[in-house]
Amino acid sequence: MIHIAPPHGWTRRLEQEALAVWLAAQDPRTPWTVQFLVFGAAVYAFSPIDLIPDAIPVVGLLDDAVVVPLILWGALHLTPAIVLSDARNEAARRLDAGLSLSRTTAALVVILPILAAAGLIWWAWTSWAR
Repeated sequence: MIHIAPPHGWTRRLEQEALAVWLAAQDPRTPWTVQFLVFGAAVYAFSPIDLIPDAIPVVGLLDDAVVVPLILWGALHLTPAIVLSDARNEAARRLDAGLSLSRTTAALVVILPILAAAGLIWWAWTSWAR
């Protein structure tokens, strides 16, 4: 049997920061611009559509490694300090308890971009069919 150890050090901190940003974006005290940035980063990270396709060696994967952290960095700096502190504490509590994102939240991050793409395709189809 393979045993996977829990994350330690920087991987644990990265996981906690990502969850804290997500939780802060859901806080009503967070400006809508930060909420938009965080949701945009999540959609971009999980979306099969990229600025540069992943099939292009090195550069295709580099855009994910650069764009998403830059968006999240901006969101971290635009989030009010008290909201970020509360979100970090909640993220640490959830990770210590073995909890992470809810299934509903994860489903929305996957389903909403698909619905948006379907709506865009429908709009293009009906616009050009005239």
